[in-house]
Amino acid sequence: MKTMGLSDLALVRPEKFPHKDATDMAVGAAGLLERAQVFSNLRSAVADCAYVVGSSARLRALPHNTTTPRELAPRLAREIQGRIAVLFGPERVGLSNADFELCHELVSVPADPRFRVLNLAAAVQILCYELRLADAPELRGAPAREPVDHNEMELFFQHLERVLVDIKFLNPRHPRQLMRRLKRLYARAAPDQNEMNILRGILAAIEGKGGAHG
Repeated sequence: MKTMGLSDLALVRPEKFPHKDATDMAVGAAGLLERAQVFSNLRSAVADCAYVVGSSARLRALPHNTTTPRELAPRLAREIQGRIAVLFGPERVGLSNADFELCHELVSVPADPRFRVLNLAAAVQILCYELRLADAPELRGAPAREPVDHNEMELFFQHLERVLVDIKFLNPRHPRQLMRRLKRLYARAAPDQNEMNILRGILAAIEGKGGAHG
């Protein structure tokens, strides 16, 4: 939890807590254990939560929506206001049907159906990881890009066609097929403003050298 930036831990009827073994295994996260709240029942633990998600690897006949961690986390970050609880049951038996009655939906890690075994620590880490990504979009990879608008793309295509004709790469009497392919190529690339400036700069440099005659 601490590795993924989460710190609000609630424990329901723990067999042994606090416990030296837990503190030793927590390494640098002992403070998270010290701040953990302990409850005598699950209903009390989630009483102040606006949304409750139950984690399970078992298919159930209960009328619950079931989702994956990858689908769930962005939706929680985007749509749910207030405190959110993600519930995990004991490693051996998981959450009970009575526990699931307190849940708004279920989440399940999409493991191989022939071997759904996943220990509790791994399941918690997967959920925490997805929640971390959803809450910190910059960690997903490159920053969000805004492609240039349609009008600027059209101006670029006009410039490109003019240069290609000038360097005799494009037959001005039959430009459509090649230009159509090029338009599809650049549409897939979806250049942003900085990239468009580079492309237009390249075309301008070719024109400055007199095209094929430079």
